Amino acid sequence: MRPVSLTTLASASPDRLAAALSGPPEVAAAWIAAAAENGIVEAQAMYGQILLDGRGIARDPAAALTWFKHAANADHPMAMNMVGRCYEHGWGTTACASVAVYWFRLAARAGLDWGMYNYATALALGNGVDENRAEALAWFEKAAALGHAKSINLVGSFYEDGWVVEADPDTAFDHYRSAAIAGDFRGQFNYARCLAARGRIEEALEWIARVPQTATPAFIEKMRAHLAASPVAALRAAASSLPSPFQESAS
Repeated sequence: MRPVSLTTLASASPDRLAAALSGPPEVAAAWIAAAAENGIVEAQAMYGQILLDGRGIARDPAAALTWFKHAANADHPMAMNMVGRCYEHGWGTTACASVAVYWFRLAARAGLDWGMYNYATALALGNGVDENRAEALAWFEKAAALGHAKSINLVGSFYEDGWVVEADPDTAFDHYRSAAIAGDFRGQFNYARCLAARGRIEEALEWIARVPQTATPAFIEKMRAHLAASPVAALRAAASSLPSPFQESAS
């Protein structure tokens, strides 16, 4: 794909730009690259993501990190978060938990729900920063207030397990329900667990059936083991009906 020139980029109508960005991945990548190279911060963050994913262009985590840093240094919150993710996982650089936390903190303070979630997770685990569950909960609650489903689920976990708050099954139940409705697969499973514990087996089964739609294979196996050990026959039967990653890969 030939690079998009600055003249072409500057003269493009909104309709042409929209068509390019919604077209084949390699076309979208060329236009986003041109915008990134000409200083458009949002495009720099987007270009970092497509380089990280290898979408329409060869995958290049090191180049992705470079573009995320360009946008992050221009105060783009999601780019800050993605710089953190690169250092967390060693994408394009050597993994470094403390550097990841630095960027997650910046993204959180900039108001990004994903930054809040990642910073809170690091605080809760003591990963790259001193463990501080009280501060972790505060950040999870801020992200939850923005509708961040994974954070809503984790607030529920704090109340279920009594971490830095008094255990409150009803508050945990309410948070799990909200996380489930918002589409978090862990929240769906936790809500199903709580429904089953309250004797609402049919409702629990309905939520269990939704989990495999978005859950990772590892989580499905964890859920299968939990259900298989249940004293409730219907839940044990649900365990055997869950999709197997081995079956999916063979199909």
